[in-house]
Amino acid sequence: MDLQVLQLIRVLGVFLLAFLIALGLEPWFYKLLLKYHFAKQIRGVEDAPVFHELHKKKEGTPTSGGVVIWITVLGIAALFFVLNYFFDGFFGYLNFVNRAETYLPIAAMGIAAIVGLIDDVMGIKHIGPKGGGLKVRDKLFFYALMSFLGALWFYFRLDWDVIVVPFMGAYHVGFWYIAFFMFIISASAFSVNITDGLDGLSGGVLLFAFTALTAVAFVLHRFNLATFSAAIIGALLAFLWYNVYPAKFFMGDTGSMALGITLGTVALLTNTALLLPFFAFIPVIETLSVIAQVISKKLFGKKIFRSAPIHHHFEAIGWVESQVTMRFWIIAAIMTVMGLVIFFAARFLS
Repeated sequence: MDLQVLQLIRVLGVFLLAFLIALGLEPWFYKLLLKYHFAKQIRGVEDAPVFHELHKKKEGTPTSGGVVIWITVLGIAALFFVLNYFFDGFFGYLNFVNRAETYLPIAAMGIAAIVGLIDDVMGIKHIGPKGGGLKVRDKLFFYALMSFLGALWFYFRLDWDVIVVPFMGAYHVGFWYIAFFMFIISASAFSVNITDGLDGLSGGVLLFAFTALTAVAFVLHRFNLATFSAAIIGALLAFLWYNVYPAKFFMGDTGSMALGITLGTVALLTNTALLLPFFAFIPVIETLSVIAQVISKKLFGKKIFRSAPIHHHFEAIGWVESQVTMRFWIIAAIMTVMGLVIFFAARFLS
């Protein structure tokens, strides 16, 4: 059988396995969150009056549902890696853990997930500034540290310093690649984190992004990376089963931080970092809305949006939450397709 057909079967098989495992874990995990009162705390009316008014009814909804996503993906990776070590053969075919393609995204996902879980616990226990967990600057410091370590791995261990510009080619940028890597990882992690604000929003947007990156990785013959990304897609789909409006549980920082950092890492491994504004269009817009809001308030004492990030602005002007989510999904789908068109057109014309 043709190699690509075999790899496609592996990608689809791992996707389906991840979906079924995560879907099976969710009812049990949901009961666990309820039992231990892992409930979302809504910011006070003094800190964010518009947000509080829109979301006060969600107080007490279980959070940290993103654990199901990363524990499924990392669990499958560990299972096939161990089985391959002892038995090889068929399990060598299923194993997608290797140094060149998946060591870094797997490690990044695991570390970010733990830090995000700590942040969630701090928020639930009212630890930290105003009882809300880690400060934004603390998260940014973590993103910077993680991205710096990842950049060192890319640059020194993988000998990687190439940036691909669509239609223009590949450019070796030397030591500057470390700064580029840090910016992409920090930006993707931060943007996904703030996008996680409505039922199903970040899950759906990330579904489109990782689907695009899976297709890109497969076309580039980075089959292990494509299989890893397919596992994320399967787990994300299962998560959305419980997270669509009205959500039974939220993703939490443990999910959004893990997936945000992983998103940036996979984009860098496929040399499509410059296409992230298409693949992750909604998170980019969310981030720009926050930056614009902060700058406007600091310089002019006025708000541009009723509430930021921008999804809360649309809620504040009367859009129903599910309308905001679905319309953002539609925009995300269109922009993802545009990103893929640019990717394939650039390859065809090069």
